[in-house]
Amino acid sequence: MPARIAFEFETPRGHRTTSLTYERRGTGAPLLLLHGIGHHWQAWEPVLDVLATERDVIAVDLPGFGASDGLPQGCAYDLTTVTPVLAAFCAALGVDRPHVAGNSLGGLLALQLGREKAVRSVTALSPAGFWNQSERRYAFGTLRAMRGAALSMPVPLIDRLSRTPAGRTALTSTIYARPGRRSPEAVVAETLALREATGFHQTLAAGRTVLFRDDIPSLPVTIAWGTRDRLLLRRQGVRAKQTIPGARLVRLPGCGHVPMNDDPALVARVILDGSATA
Repeated sequence: MPARIAFEFETPRGHRTTSLTYERRGTGAPLLLLHGIGHHWQAWEPVLDVLATERDVIAVDLPGFGASDGLPQGCAYDLTTVTPVLAAFCAALGVDRPHVAGNSLGGLLALQLGREKAVRSVTALSPAGFWNQSERRYAFGTLRAMRGAALSMPVPLIDRLSRTPAGRTALTSTIYARPGRRSPEAVVAETLALREATGFHQTLAAGRTVLFRDDIPSLPVTIAWGTRDRLLLRRQGVRAKQTIPGARLVRLPGCGHVPMNDDPALVARVILDGSATA
């Protein structure tokens, strides 16, 4: 069962308190998993048990997403606020410099934690922050449309659509290359997570000016991109490699923007390999 922990974190205005929900499994070196915008920790379910055979896996709901609290009033959902929250979360669990893997927004946060040397290694799956302006506008417009659709549909309709491969495709094909593989229960849960995400609009607003431009020397970094990513186009992986020349750039054949469901075995191997090089 997921757990919940309350803790303090530092802001320019002093200490604040928040509470995050997380799932923890396995033994070994600690591995923090960070999901994308509008999602929840369950995005990692397809790979959790495999990772837990070799790692102490901690999959967390980011602030304002899933079952976690939103940030306190006056706190922006930007890198300078959310990364200290994640560092304080790890400290509250007694975890020092874990490996980290993140997808999309979570990949950007993972890279930021790597830039701050708060982690041992970074694996970023289709990370945000390597777009040009037209690509960012396209991605943000798509995300707003997905959120609007989730908000407009009654729950019984979402449940009915989730029961057929065609319905699951209609609900999730933007992020999955193989949406028919996702279980009906998972599709319903993540659609509800998208519509109920209290941090969605603030996170998008904070991302308007985000570009990841710094190298991360002396830290193992893996960047992986699905060949069928329809949200953040795979050419952004080339830019990521140019920004972080020492990174290992991995192609994920047949995978979409959230690749953990499309090819669990491959994604788990990429994460385990990336977190074994530290």
